[in-house]
Amino acid sequence: MTIDERDPLIAALRTLSSDPPRSMVDIVVGSWVTISGPVEVYVSSTHHGVDYLRTADSVHGDDEEFRQQYRDRFERPLRRAARPPAGLVSALRDRPARTLQLDLRGLTTLARDTLEATRRIPAGQTRPYGWVAREIGQPSTVRAVATALRRNPVPLLIPCHRVTRASGELGDYVFGAQLKEQLLRAEGLNLDEVHALARENVYFLGSDTTGIVCFPTCAHARRIAREHRCGFRSIDQATRAGYRPCKQCRPAVA
Repeated sequence: MTIDERDPLIAALRTLSSDPPRSMVDIVVGSWVTISGPVEVYVSSTHHGVDYLRTADSVHGDDEEFRQQYRDRFERPLRRAARPPAGLVSALRDRPARTLQLDLRGLTTLARDTLEATRRIPAGQTRPYGWVAREIGQPSTVRAVATALRRNPVPLLIPCHRVTRASGELGDYVFGAQLKEQLLRAEGLNLDEVHALARENVYFLGSDTTGIVCFPTCAHARRIAREHRCGFRSIDQATRAGYRPCKQCRPAVA
């Protein structure tokens, strides 16, 4: 029997195919590597993509502790890989790589949506938990969003350190508040200014020349000259004063 390559059914089936794993072992066993840099990390992956990341400090630099954490969470063994997955090193240096694949199977829809929204926050900027909840179309799920971020399997690759409390405080982080602050400062965020604004109950900044209001960490807000800054406690206060929300940082999500 010959296969007609022009058959529409055959063509459709080809679009559903993907490169198979090299062996059955690749399906059952995950791979792990360590990556050195400003923050040394342990990273595991499956043939679907990267599925787990922990800092060396968080596992006390102990290979077995990392593997045990992985087994406890995924019920899958690990073996040492010869090289990191494609795009991983670039992504850890905040140079997103199209070749990097993440394996988020097993997460709830809300958790996956939360992580995808968080992934879009630019380096050097922050967003409150409520923003993430509104971005995924579920503004009443702030606590569930916080839980999903706390259980983020791939921190740094999905930058949950860029999600903070609405009050301006950094909030919790899986690797501790000190590293969260360190990461944000390394990305060029002026945390001292953010905290100073919060002490004055300023959580949004508007420009009196453009009439646009942003989160204080937005790239557009950081370009507003001090003499043209207008501070607001809420986005409602800003819109009542005639300001329109920034289309980049989206401080008010429809």
